[in-house]
Amino acid sequence: MPTLAQALSDEPSDLELIARWKSGDQRAATELVERHAKAVARFVASVGARVDVDDLVQDTFARAFASLDSFRGESSLRTWLFTIARRLVLDRRRSERRRGGGARMQVEVQDADAVTEYDALDAVVADEAERRMREAVAHLTPTQREVFTLRVAEGLSYREIAEAVDTTEGAARVHYHNAMRAVKEFLDD
Repeated sequence: MPTLAQALSDEPSDLELIARWKSGDQRAATELVERHAKAVARFVASVGARVDVDDLVQDTFARAFASLDSFRGESSLRTWLFTIARRLVLDRRRSERRRGGGARMQVEVQDADAVTEYDALDAVVADEAERRMREAVAHLTPTQREVFTLRVAEGLSYREIAEAVDTTEGAARVHYHNAMRAVKEFLDD
């Protein structure tokens, strides 16, 4: 089902682009990557992949394109991509633990990531709010962090979140509720 923005702009839906790619149109694959890569990168970074985000995004799309025949369209393509990305992140974590690695690194938000017109005081307040929010989210459990990010940053439904993190819709709701409560409590302190 196309989004409202797609319907208004006459952009092809993800399913139309997939069909075009399967029939040999390489530009369709490029459009899909351009449409979803930033969201996948945000998700990957938010669930703890602080290094090699670009590699994980590239691997996500490589795996997705290699297995597009298994995509049934029961969920959105973006949800399916998040599921693939999550599995890749988990695989990398397991691999790093086996090799004795796994030290967590932080990714800083670059000025280019936000287009705003703040004055100096607004920038200081925004930086402090962002730092506190990142700190609050960092205190969540990994599952709460995934669910929180998919709901808040990506706007997914609980059904889509449940698919992406391999849980039930009810569990996704509980994780989100608990994450919101924990973030609020952290920010209120």
